[in-house]
Amino acid sequence: MTPEEGKRIYSNDFADLLINYSGDESVFKQFEDATVQIIDYFLAVVRVPISQITDKTLTQRGYATLPSVFGVISEGSLEASGIPKLRSIPNLDLRGQGVLVGIVDTGIDYTNPIFRREDNTTKIITIWDQTIVGENYQTNTYYGMEYTREQINEALQSKNPYDIVPSKDENGHGTMIAGIAVGNEVPESDFYGIAPEADLVIVKLKPAKKFIKDFWRIKEDAVCFEENDILFALEYLEQVAIKFNRPMSICLALGTSQGAHDERGSLTSNVSIRAENLNFAIVIAAGNEGNARRHYSATINPNVGFDKMELNVGKEGRNFSMEVWGNSPGLFGIDIKSPSGEYIPRINPRINESRDVTFIFEETRILIDFEIVESQSGDQLILLRFSNASPGIWTFNVYGRGDLSLGYNVWLPMEGFIANDTYFLQSNPYTTILSLGNGVEPITVTAYNHVDGSLYLNASRGYTRTDYVKPDIAAPGVNIVSPTLNQGFAEVTGTSPAAAHTAGVAAMILEWAVVRGNLPSINNADIKILMIRGAKRDPTIQYPNREWGYGKLDVYTIYEKIRSG
Repeated sequence: MTPEEGKRIYSNDFADLLINYSGDESVFKQFEDATVQIIDYFLAVVRVPISQITDKTLTQRGYATLPSVFGVISEGSLEASGIPKLRSIPNLDLRGQGVLVGIVDTGIDYTNPIFRREDNTTKIITIWDQTIVGENYQTNTYYGMEYTREQINEALQSKNPYDIVPSKDENGHGTMIAGIAVGNEVPESDFYGIAPEADLVIVKLKPAKKFIKDFWRIKEDAVCFEENDILFALEYLEQVAIKFNRPMSICLALGTSQGAHDERGSLTSNVSIRAENLNFAIVIAAGNEGNARRHYSATINPNVGFDKMELNVGKEGRNFSMEVWGNSPGLFGIDIKSPSGEYIPRINPRINESRDVTFIFEETRILIDFEIVESQSGDQLILLRFSNASPGIWTFNVYGRGDLSLGYNVWLPMEGFIANDTYFLQSNPYTTILSLGNGVEPITVTAYNHVDGSLYLNASRGYTRTDYVKPDIAAPGVNIVSPTLNQGFAEVTGTSPAAAHTAGVAAMILEWAVVRGNLPSINNADIKILMIRGAKRDPTIQYPNREWGYGKLDVYTIYEKIRSG
């Protein structure tokens, strides 16, 4: 890749397309003035001038071609998981020694003392900062800057550390995740990292380009990242683990409401494939969408032929997208009535059907794309992208054709991507786990209050759209003490801290299994099974279930059951 081609990675004048080429590079010939960057044998990023992207692009090339955008899963203890009890046993004093913990997020405050050893050296093996334009990048990425442990230690000895390693976490989410997973104990602040002897590998994701945020009608100030950058980040983490020949626990506290909410999808499938590697664990935050009223589902009565869905659009959330996913083999059409009563007659599903809908009495514009057989899920998708939607109640009749599987689901964008005053009047709190958490192989984590034992009220709930059991496990996630960007501590709540907690526990299991040689060929599925076997379960509740998965994480019981056989 030439320096000029490399500029396209950051330039807002070029769009990133995610292309499934499956080893056939002749596929790229169809793109004019394009730069191709291979991710793996199946996927590549093709960058083309945004002038080539039109309102017909999605219909012509498919929904999966435009990268999804992922946001951080966050809202403004140890005893619950059995960790101190376990560490009281000398042979099981597990603290993550010899294990790497990979964080793909907003970066890290590497100057925070909780990320340093007793000798004042850093716990961080490497930082790959995608946001910094440079030439010290890994093979196959061609962007960002990589900073080594030696460089970070040099920076820590300097009066001006950011002159040497200029990577910063301006958001704080990544620092929070890393701190909960591996931070040093600070008893006077009631802070205890789960695996404080583990080493860190950090990827700071670059922000999504303006073009893709505009395409998906994402709020301008939303913190979000492109699917292709996360794919490169995961490849980087795997290569670092191989280079240092160390087991790795990866925490992904990222998600999106885009996609079919099943085990398919480019990034979801990629994460599941990587989770099959030996000596790896991948932990995903379920999301905080359970009570957000951004999911609707129904089954159309064949005798009636349609179902009425109502959406309240608030004054703050007037630009957004909405995805209607119909279960195969049914076919689905839609009509629209605006708050003023203006009616758009039924639009029936057709191959490559695309409509630009405008109104006489309202300034609203809706771009509607039909994909009768979406390439990744095989199901039908109706994508609606609203611009300047009028506040009030919008009514949609969804029509079904066929005598089988006339169920459908509709999702609005996740927390942070859309204003909270836009929601469905008859919402469904289930099937709200964000897309990465719907993958079969990763460990998907929900959150609960370790003080009173109750489920976190806003946690996303399962199952997946294809009825696969998710979440897998529940971990403490309410009022969790976490590091802040001013190097103090504050309480945080959500499934992000719960996932970080679980990633730390996974690092403890990897230490016991791999570093200490008890199960040297362990994989993610094995770790998940151990967590499920050791989970605390209420005898009055049936498991697995949509709220708790298989129960509350309890690492002490894992080893108690191993010992007892």
